[in-house]
Amino acid sequence: MKMKSFATAALIAASGLAALATTPSAFAQAKEQFFPVLVYRTGAYAPNGVPFANGYVDYLKLVNAKGGINGVKITFEECETGYATDKGVECYERLKGKGATVFQPLSTGITFALTEKAPADKIPLITAGYGRSESQDGGVFKWNFPLAGTYWVAADALVQHIAKKEGGFDKLKGKKIALVYHDSPYGKEPIPLLQERARTHGFELQLLPVTHPGVEQKATWLQIRQSRPDYVFLWGWGVMNSAALKEAVATGYPRDKMYGVWWSGAEPDVKDVGEGAKGYNALALQHGAGRSKVHAEILKLVHEKGQGTGPAEEVGQVLYTRGLMSAMLAVEGVKRAQERYGKGKVMTGEQVRWGLENLALDQAKLDALGFAGVMRPISTSCQDHMGANWARVQTWSGSAWQFTSDWIQADEQIIKPMVKAAADKYAAEKKLTRRTPEDCQS
Repeated sequence: MKMKSFATAALIAASGLAALATTPSAFAQAKEQFFPVLVYRTGAYAPNGVPFANGYVDYLKLVNAKGGINGVKITFEECETGYATDKGVECYERLKGKGATVFQPLSTGITFALTEKAPADKIPLITAGYGRSESQDGGVFKWNFPLAGTYWVAADALVQHIAKKEGGFDKLKGKKIALVYHDSPYGKEPIPLLQERARTHGFELQLLPVTHPGVEQKATWLQIRQSRPDYVFLWGWGVMNSAALKEAVATGYPRDKMYGVWWSGAEPDVKDVGEGAKGYNALALQHGAGRSKVHAEILKLVHEKGQGTGPAEEVGQVLYTRGLMSAMLAVEGVKRAQERYGKGKVMTGEQVRWGLENLALDQAKLDALGFAGVMRPISTSCQDHMGANWARVQTWSGSAWQFTSDWIQADEQIIKPMVKAAADKYAAEKKLTRRTPEDCQS
């Protein structure tokens, strides 16, 4: 019943947003930058998709409330994907012709599909904290931007963290780590990095795929009870996360030995488990839960004006803030492009691609945007389309998320050779050539 009521509320919210969405006639007007917004407000992943979408849209509204992007107003239109790759591609095809600034698929499967389309359409893809890990390599993936981190960064950070807990990497030898993962491109992404670390440090990696949507996991946790791994890494999404925690409680697997990726560490994942999830750990994609200056501005300039996309109580929740962050990165790509191609002008997708490749969000800029304490600086280049490789671990207290680690920086000595090898393989398969120095300087 909870899921049904949630879906009903989501549909109401979506219909309300439709009234605010851009139209072809609106696009025809001058001084408007169009942002397509791919969402999933319905289905098994709605509890996680809705707060992200609300944060994303609220940030676009905040920018407009403050005068737009150097005077250029933002228009947007939502398109429901249901986290399905085919629907995501349909949304892309429907919205790309309206002057799309940038697409954020919010799905690794959709990202894989759109990676083939973006170069021809000259529309950049931002995949903040997801997507293809090798797309960090801008020399091959000119139009992909996995800003702030990839799944190889996440997996490396987790291995580093448990190595520190054990007293050093040498103490991982003979240990067993089980990866419980969504059986999709998303869930499979960390496997190459974990296999590399397992070879290097001598731990055993147990791979346990879970079929979409992840409600039924009894067989998976029976295997865990039998094999008794030292740690469980959870690469889940939506209802799969809470289902995993409930099965851990039922089988007696200690939650403090469980570590989720940053898509398995938000309020919807733990709230129904409550005290049972106490001690469960998850990565944070830099930010955690809580409010900062940007949240205060949204409450004042958007919600108090009756224009909030969702309930005010969710402002500051983990996935809401991730939506804010993702929208901010897109807006800053436009703003950076305007510095080169003309302030106060509407930017093309190709111009925004340049802006995203030349992001220079230092701490002073982030603080001015209201993201002090939320994010670390992000700086991209022709070769590095990720721009930052830091994460933190947060732990569920039974009622709130709390940071329980220092900042962890992924080991680029391990990741960069993997990225280059995978990017070169992709280029060979697709008959692509690496970008020239002239292209990088253009």
